[in-house]
Amino acid sequence: MERRLAAILAADVVGYSRLIGADETGTLAAMKRHKNELVDPKVSRHKGRIVKLTGDGILVEFASVVNAVACAVDIQRGMLIRNEDVPQLKRIELRIGVHLGDVIVEDGDIFGDGVNVAARLEGLAEPSGIAVSASVRDHVGSRLDVGFVDKGQHALKNIAAGVHVYSVALGAPTKIAKVVNGTHTVTVDDGYGLSVAVLPFTNMSHDPEQEYFSDGITEDIITDLSKISRLHVVARNTVFTYKGRSVRVKTAAQELGVRFILEGSVRKAGGRVRITGQLIDALTGTHLWADRYDRDLTDIFAIQDEITHAIVNQLRIKLLPEEKKAIERDPTTSVEAYTYYLRGRRFSHAWTRSYLLLARRMFQKAVELDPNFARAYAGIADCESALRDWHEHEFPLESILSTSARALELDPDLAEAHASRGLVLHQDGQSEEAVAEFERALALDPQLYEANFHYGRFLFMRGEFETAIEFFKRAAEIRPDDYLSPIHLMSAYKSLGQETERGHWAKIGISRAERALESHPENSGPAHRGALALAHMGEADRAREWAACAIAIDPEDIVARYNTACVYSILGDVDTALDMLESLLPQSSCYQLLWFKQDSDLDAVRHHVRFQAMVEAIAQCEAVKH
Repeated sequence: MERRLAAILAADVVGYSRLIGADETGTLAAMKRHKNELVDPKVSRHKGRIVKLTGDGILVEFASVVNAVACAVDIQRGMLIRNEDVPQLKRIELRIGVHLGDVIVEDGDIFGDGVNVAARLEGLAEPSGIAVSASVRDHVGSRLDVGFVDKGQHALKNIAAGVHVYSVALGAPTKIAKVVNGTHTVTVDDGYGLSVAVLPFTNMSHDPEQEYFSDGITEDIITDLSKISRLHVVARNTVFTYKGRSVRVKTAAQELGVRFILEGSVRKAGGRVRITGQLIDALTGTHLWADRYDRDLTDIFAIQDEITHAIVNQLRIKLLPEEKKAIERDPTTSVEAYTYYLRGRRFSHAWTRSYLLLARRMFQKAVELDPNFARAYAGIADCESALRDWHEHEFPLESILSTSARALELDPDLAEAHASRGLVLHQDGQSEEAVAEFERALALDPQLYEANFHYGRFLFMRGEFETAIEFFKRAAEIRPDDYLSPIHLMSAYKSLGQETERGHWAKIGISRAERALESHPENSGPAHRGALALAHMGEADRAREWAACAIAIDPEDIVARYNTACVYSILGDVDTALDMLESLLPQSSCYQLLWFKQDSDLDAVRHHVRFQAMVEAIAQCEAVKH
């Protein structure tokens, strides 16, 4: 045996089981093609040694940590290009982890903590992303044209000491010098040479309640810029980590791995709006463009178009006809309807009865003001589908299906409408049709929170926990204030027996729930979901305290009572848990009752005769339904 210090790259295919199940031959052929045409040449170029291949992964050793990260970056950038024209759910996407550590070498194979940490880091990486340890980040420094985003300290399975984790912000690609007719020219090795981050526009209205408006403007500009194929735009969830922070443009650009930064502010007062914006070349510090728009509120869509076109002109991008058409398509003809829609979207994310009802009223008002507002119809369908957890008979499926169909009639390419239709089709028992809608939504917008979250729930209820985890992770990343996805991830990992990951997501869940409850103490949602996280963490007294708080806030909330029953089940209070579940059964929808079957939080009561009686009631409900 030989010991040595090495940089280890571990990679695997995201959703491998799902891909193989859907198309074994096509998936294996695509993986072989990517390996031969991209991975092998990049590993060779960066002087790496492929140690082993598994069905869905690869382990590579490097003498240089800089080479290891450069190779990982080249592979991920290359995969982005190769996946451009592939439907979202058929893409071969990789997660990569890189660690610098001690390894044991025997018969050409490598073992030890260095390998184990790299493998755990790979599991923490986002799809098409790279996760590295602090030792890797410190050694690479500024030697490569990438940034590093701090993901905090993590406890890794079977690793004694905690590891500080960073994700790599890929940003713009490495520029490569080529010799053409004896002259050096600088070219870019893929289509993402132009990269921009839109920092959250500052709310200058001196009214915190106007945050929804400035955030909405930021999100819509990001969405418009993302429609331009030649432009790499940093995702909303990443840039919104800078919200409320004072940061230097050059620092933000380095952290995000981009060259250009767009920042601005919004002041809304009455029927007027003032928007400022400036585009900065972080490499040189030059202000490429700056403008101030002091207009009537009715000009808001024209202002957004002008900002987008100003950026396109400054970066000398030639728009394709379909890109120009997509950018100039306004979501509604009514600014007032747009304002109500933005309010509704903000409320709907809370996923509790009172806020969903409020969001629905906002979306309905938007539709009254503009009967052709597709996004608002999708919002109504989403809210009503969710509200069936509390009011099944008040929101019949036929009506929701009609509402979602109206949204798609108005805009067949609206990802939100496909996601909301997928949810209601799932509730109606049309599983195959629901899958088609979720996949269409994700193909149109892979970063849509609702598509990832609803699809995750759909898969969870089918017992497909590994695939559900994939979508819940994306949802949790897309919205850093989302405390629902971490709670579902916690339960999914428990079902799979992965205790380290279960604990990791429980900590994230309680942290996010605490912030949400502090901001909205009248909302029972973060209280009963935080109670679940605390129960999973073994903090029995705090779990009971949070559960009691949730019931005190809204004693009639059926979801709060169900989650409280789960808390008692986890803590071993079997009789109390069963009492609460039995009281809920007559009020629960068939769709909601299906959750019983897969929810590992109920494992302590699952084999009790009283629970078995409830399962029989669920079966009867399903029989009547079908």
